[in-house]
Amino acid sequence: MTPAWLCADRGPDRTAPAPGAAPTIFPVLSVLLITFPFFALVLCGYLAARRGVLPQPAIPGLNAFVLYFALPCMLYRFGASTPIGQLLDPAVAGVYLLCALVMVGAAVALTRNARIGWNDAAFGALVAAFPNTGFMGVPLLVALLGAQSAGPAIVTIVVDMVITSSLCIALSRLDGAGTHGVGVALKSAFKGMATNPMPWSIALGALASALQFTLPGPVEKTVAMLADAASPVALFTIGAVLARSQMNQHEQVLVRDYVPIALAKLLVHPLLVWSVGTAAIAVGVPLTPFALTVLVLLAALPSASNVSLLAERFGAHNGRIARIILVSTALAFLSFSGAVALLT
Repeated sequence: MTPAWLCADRGPDRTAPAPGAAPTIFPVLSVLLITFPFFALVLCGYLAARRGVLPQPAIPGLNAFVLYFALPCMLYRFGASTPIGQLLDPAVAGVYLLCALVMVGAAVALTRNARIGWNDAAFGALVAAFPNTGFMGVPLLVALLGAQSAGPAIVTIVVDMVITSSLCIALSRLDGAGTHGVGVALKSAFKGMATNPMPWSIALGALASALQFTLPGPVEKTVAMLADAASPVALFTIGAVLARSQMNQHEQVLVRDYVPIALAKLLVHPLLVWSVGTAAIAVGVPLTPFALTVLVLLAALPSASNVSLLAERFGAHNGRIARIILVSTALAFLSFSGAVALLT
């Protein structure tokens, strides 16, 4: 559904309450009813790991299933069923990338100090600009807005994995943290990206879309079954990963070092995308109102859980990063639901 406030000529709002009438809460409740199962699955995974029902050694297996089987199949299906023009939309990529660069620059500038060097500031900036689009955003937005929302979402995944992540990794090396320089770190980052099946599944889906290729029946059925498992298992795994990070971190982290970044991810990032996107439409950039709605809701998602793994690999303060991800995920149930209620 295209939000009324984004329409160029919307006319009088016939659904608005009469002057002086109390605003209805039913739209908000209806959104919460849709988003609740997604966040409930995250909570189930968190509690399962915290209570020991899901042993910590089993979590990497769940992660591997999602990353190497279920999620690639889901992204391939959406890519193959999305017109190639939507997967190569420069307006979507440009607006989203500009906002990501602003978030990274602002986060680094505002957090780097005597205690937080380039390494920690850069990965703090990455969690401020990198939403959990793959594990959470695509299945959630498809449920809320329909399959057509997958196109813009896939574009943002490519931007975040190729550009935003590489930029932050390069920034993290500026203070000589660890034993690797910028070149070695970027080489490691690109090697990790090359072995990540998500970009390849997106590329194969885009190729199938361009060539109008369809998989043989039995193969298509297998891919569909794996794709259907992606959303519930991915959300459950997010909760388990967050619980594991919290249980394995015993050092104290100052609240002011992680709560502001989590709030910036949930509030500043979507407001920035909305502002830049609205301005872009006003000056004639061919960005559709629906695509802007998708971008704003993606920006309102919590921080990507895989940034914690990157931070650990490059020697950043992973306790701080894990807390940012945990706080943003916990608060997103209300903040993201509120954003959906406002935009749809």
